[in-house]
Amino acid sequence: MAIEKVREYFRQFNMEDRIVELDVSSATVELAARALNCEPKRIAKTLSFKLGDRCILVVAAGDARIDNAKYKMQFGAKAKMLTPEEAIELVGHAVGGICPFAVKSGVTSYLDISLKRFNTVFPACGSSNSVIELTVDELERYSNADSWVDVCKDWQE
Repeated sequence: MAIEKVREYFRQFNMEDRIVELDVSSATVELAARALNCEPKRIAKTLSFKLGDRCILVVAAGDARIDNAKYKMQFGAKAKMLTPEEAIELVGHAVGGICPFAVKSGVTSYLDISLKRFNTVFPACGSSNSVIELTVDELERYSNADSWVDVCKDWQE
């Protein structure tokens, strides 16, 4: 199960106990925010894309949406999200639990600047009912993100 892979990943940092398994679904931004009693924008959603023959992840704030023009300028191709089947095969996590932790080899993660306005955010942990609260610095460190990118819109306050 993907959550066990994520738990094992965080065990090396003695952080596995920070993962919370909820009694309700957190598979969408809205469900996660409701379950955590926080603003939806603080949910760090992980979006999975096919880029040529590889897979990339973009972690963004819950209120941000991919800006196709910015995405194309950053990555040189049109944004093409993975299907649920491709997500399991290429990332190792199912839609609703996709996160940048304990992903399959060859997956590159990026963090969108929409996250920088928060002290802490809540990414999933490999299942549709798991989260971990991380500072943005911790998210950057533990996601092994390649870089920060600006590929989203509709989040500026």
